This record gives sequence, structure tokens and C-alpha cells, in this order.
Amino acid sequence: MDQGPPAERSQAVLTVDLGALADNWRALAKRVAPAECGAVVKADAYGIGIEAAVPALLAAGCKTFFVAHASEGVRVRAVAPAATIYVLNGLPAAAVPVMIEYRLRPVVGSHEDAQIWAKAADRLPCALHVDTGMNRLGIAPADVAAIAQMPLAIDLMMTHFVSSEVAEDPTNFIQITRFADVRALLPHARTSLANSSALFLPQKPYGDLVRPGYALYGGNPTPDAPNPMRAVVRLEAPILQLRTIEGGEKVGYNAQWTAKRRTRLATIGVGYADGLPRAAMGIDDRIGGEAIVAGLRCPFAGRVSMDLTVIDVTDVPEDRLTGATAVLLGDGITVDDLGLRAATIGYEILTRLGARYHRVYVG
Repeated sequence: MDQGPPAERSQAVLTVDLGALADNWRALAKRVAPAECGAVVKADAYGIGIEAAVPALLAAGCKTFFVAHASEGVRVRAVAPAATIYVLNGLPAAAVPVMIEYRLRPVVGSHEDAQIWAKAADRLPCALHVDTGMNRLGIAPADVAAIAQMPLAIDLMMTHFVSSEVAEDPTNFIQITRFADVRALLPHARTSLANSSALFLPQKPYGDLVRPGYALYGGNPTPDAPNPMRAVVRLEAPILQLRTIEGGEKVGYNAQWTAKRRTRLATIGVGYADGLPRAAMGIDDRIGGEAIVAGLRCPFAGRVSMDLTVIDVTDVPEDRLTGATAVLLGDGITVDDLGLRAATIGYEILTRLGARYHRVYVG
């Protein structure tokens, strides 16, 4: 598996807890039983690495994986020879030979996809995506009957929720109803509705196969309640330099942060080129991201730049700063916390984890 640059050549360490990943899958599998629990490993397994994540999930008992592109499916097949692998994002004609060679199952989401697969694949399995409200990919419910008459071996019928993280959103009920209305048109196909957050909906729309992604990697599938999942990633960086400035002095590009007192600053070698969002900047009129230094939360000072971020460590005792590291994820700072401070979501934090980190896989 790719561990990035060696530790001595990197300015930050990303620790991935594969034991926590496996535990998260087991917890979700137990929750939805007797439905099968698959795993979404697109976007390089949400940034932690397909070659690391898939074997850990296989060992935990997972047998079915979902990816976005055929190239990801090829990588999964290399480490999971017997797994069932679905490719979510349509079926370009040029991808068909690869899909057949590596036994990947396309998720048919249009009449064009259906025609391409029916012509080329000679009844090899595929899934059908029914669009019940997202208006992104998928077949309209009114068109399912026509697709059902085509020479396709549809083994899975699926849909995708619009707002499953909001339990009381009426769209959830509407989508469940629309899906149920067309389910009888493909009676022999298994069903799949639920992403991570949908596993916690009161309607329990599990179908035969669920597709958790974000929750497996430690993201909170229930944003209005405590996170039931274990954290999977930890990111920390050594302090490169300490300096003291006087009250009134500015920090960072365009001088957007002003010291309100005599201030101790720590600079770390992580920036937006490493996936730390520029929008996590701390400026005079907005609190930005934080790091844990010597057990204390310390705010970012100034704009996040390409390779560097400055942290206000004034409240950390000087004797605890020697040899200290700054924890950007971990010790209470979650991917959701950092996402919120950067006006984005934890999904983006995970999937942008940088290639310059030295990666350590544990568990």
C-alpha cells in the first residue's frame, strides 16, 4: 500500500486506523442485519487508500464494494479477487472492455447505458439506478418498465437519498414511496437504498444491500446527534518554527489576522496543497480551524497558505512546546469539526487528504 514519502522527508504524518474502519463496518452490518452491508470505497476509499481499506473490510466480512469509476474498480479487483464490485458513475462505451475483463458490474443509469451493456455484455450482471428525486444520474421511475424489458441481467435495483442526514425531511418518505412503486417491475433483483445516514432513518430503508461510505471512515452519519462511529484518521505535524510577536502585529498573506496581545506563534508544514482547506483560515472577523498542541486547542492565525499554516500557541506553557506536534485531526478534532470550521463538509476533508503525508497504517 502507498505510504507516501518516508517520515524523514515529510512534514506531517497521517495515521489510518484500519481496526477502527473494520469496527465501523461491523457495527453497521450488525445494525442492518439480515440485510447485507457493502462498502463504498470510491475516491481512493475516501482518501485513506483502496489498497489498505479493501483488505481490512474483506477481513471484517464485507463482500460487496462500490466505486465511482472503472479505474477504481480495477484497483479493488486486484486486492479482492472474489468480491462483487459495482461501478456507480455511468457506463462510457470505452470502459466496457475493462468492465468485462475485471468482472465489474455497471450501475446502469440511462437508456444509453442500458443499450451499451445489453449489446456488449451478453447478460453479464448489472445494477439499475432509479432516480427518485436527486435529478443527477438514474432512470426515471416512469421508464423502469421499458428498461425491465431489455435483455439485461439486472441483479440490483438501487436509488440514492437526497437528504437522508435530515431524519425529518419529507423527501425521504417520498423517495421510499417512489422506489416501492416500481420495485415489483424487477422482482428478481435485490434492492439497495441506504447510504450512511439512511441507516439511521426511522423507516429503516435497508432493502437487501446497504451502501455505507462516510460513516465507515469516521464521519458522523447523524449530524444532529453524537457520532456513533470510531475515528479512522489522525493527522499531526511537527512545529517548524516558534516566534513571538507584539500586540497589533499582523500574520499571514494580506495581513488578515491581528494579534490582540503579545503572542506566541507556531508554524507547521501543512497547507492547502496538502488538503487543509484555505477557508479554514483564522482572520480578524472569523474564527478558523484549530490544532491540538500539548493537549490544548489552539486557533489558526492568518490565512492557510499553500504549504504552511500558523497557529496561535500563546496559551501553551513554553516548556511544553519543545518538540511538540500540532494535531489537526484527532484528540477531539474530527473531520466534521474541521469541515465546519472551513465552511465545507467532512467528506471533502477526507477525500482531499494530501499525497505529501507520510502514512502509517495501524490496527
